[in-house]
Amino acid sequence: MLNLCISGTSSNSGKTILTTALLYHFKRSVRPYKIGPDYIDPQFHKQVCGTDSVNLDSFIMNEPQVKWLYNHYSTKKVSILEGVMGFYDGDDKDCSAYSVSKLLDIPTVLILDCKGSYITISAVLKGLLTYKSDNTIKAVVLNHVSSNMHFALIKNIIEKDHKNIVVLGWIRKELTSLSNIHLGLDLDDLSKIETISKDVLENIDLSLLESFSTREQSSKNDNYPFDKIEKQNKHLAVVTDENFSFLYHDNLVFLKEIFEKVSIINPTLDEMIPDSCDVVYICGGYVETEKSYKNIKNSHYFKNSLITHAKTKKVYAECAGLIYLGKNIDEKEMSGILDVSFTMTPRFTRLGYYYNENNQKGHSFHYSKAVDDTNGFDTLSKKPNGIGKVGSWQNENKNVFGTYLHTMFRNNIKLLKDKF
Repeated sequence: MLNLCISGTSSNSGKTILTTALLYHFKRSVRPYKIGPDYIDPQFHKQVCGTDSVNLDSFIMNEPQVKWLYNHYSTKKVSILEGVMGFYDGDDKDCSAYSVSKLLDIPTVLILDCKGSYITISAVLKGLLTYKSDNTIKAVVLNHVSSNMHFALIKNIIEKDHKNIVVLGWIRKELTSLSNIHLGLDLDDLSKIETISKDVLENIDLSLLESFSTREQSSKNDNYPFDKIEKQNKHLAVVTDENFSFLYHDNLVFLKEIFEKVSIINPTLDEMIPDSCDVVYICGGYVETEKSYKNIKNSHYFKNSLITHAKTKKVYAECAGLIYLGKNIDEKEMSGILDVSFTMTPRFTRLGYYYNENNQKGHSFHYSKAVDDTNGFDTLSKKPNGIGKVGSWQNENKNVFGTYLHTMFRNNIKLLKDKF
C-alpha cells in the first residue's frame, strides 16, 4: 500500500492542488481522507477520484477510534490524507496533520510556498522539523517556483541542510486554479482537473514518492473501539442533496448499519418524506445562498411532507437543516416547523470545535444566527462546561431538534438513542 499525508505551512499553501493532482493520477486505486471536520474537501475528493472521502478527526474521536476508522476504510492500494491548515495547526485540539499522521504512522509530504524566496525556505523547513522531533515529514514539494534554475537553487540548499528530506520536485507558478465560493471550493469548477493534475505533476518524481511511502497492508480491525447499539427496527430518511450536502461518509455508512431501512431524500427534486418513515435526518449545507434557495423554494411536496412528519415523529437537523426547520432566513421563507428566524451576518458566527452542554464534541462553521435566541437552549462553547451561546432549538413536543453542531455518530450512541 501507498500511504501519504499532504500538508503545508498554512492554508492556501498548495495542499489541495497537490492532493487533487495525486487523487486524479491514482483515481482507479485511491481512498482519500481529510484530516479534521471539513465537508467541502471530501466532496471535492470524491468528484476528482470517484471514491468517498473519509474524515479523520482526533478531536471528535479518540485515538483508537481514528485508527479503527482509517484501517476500516483502507481498502484501496493507495491512501492519501489531506491535512488541515498548517502541519501543526490544530494540535492544541489534538487534531492536526502532525498528530494524525504520527498516530497512523504515515509519512508526510510538505508543500512549501517558494514565491519570492530561496534560502529562507530551508530555514522554514528547519523550524518545522525541529519543532517536534517525532514529526512525520519525509519529503517536500516546492510550490510557486519560477524556473528550473529557481528549483535547483532551493533543492541544493535543502539537500545540504536536511540530509533525510527527499525533494520530490516542483510546481510552477501561475498554474490554472480552482475558484472559491461561500464556504470553500466551487464544486462546479471541475472541468480543469485533468489539465491541473498534469501540470502539477509535470516536475514531480512519482517513483521517488512511491519509494518512501509504501508500507505493508494494515493489520485487521478486530477490536471495535466504539459502544455498540442494537439494530433499530426503524425507517430513517436522510435529507441530502447539493444543498444539504454536509454529510460525513462514515455517518451515512453507520446509519445504514444500525437502521433497518435508510432512504435518501432529495429536496431539490421535490421528493417526499415517505409515510413509513420513523425518523428524518436533515444534513447541513446551504440554504442561505440565492442559488441554493432557488433549488428548494418551490419544493412544496418535500416541505409539506416534512411538516406532516414533524407533527408526530422525530426530526434531527444540523446547521442548514436547522435553518430550514425555522421560519425564515432574512427574506427567504423556510418550513416554519420551529419557532425561530435566522439572519446572515457579514462575519462568521462560529468557527471551529465546540462542546455542547453534555460535553458532546463537534464543530460549527456558519455565518447565520438566530434573530432572537431566547427560545433556544444547549449552549455551544469552546471548552467543556464553558460559557457559550445558544446553538440548538426544538419544538414543544421535543420530537424535532435542530442544532448548529456537526458531529460524528459512531462514537455518539447516546445522541442517536435520544434524538433518533
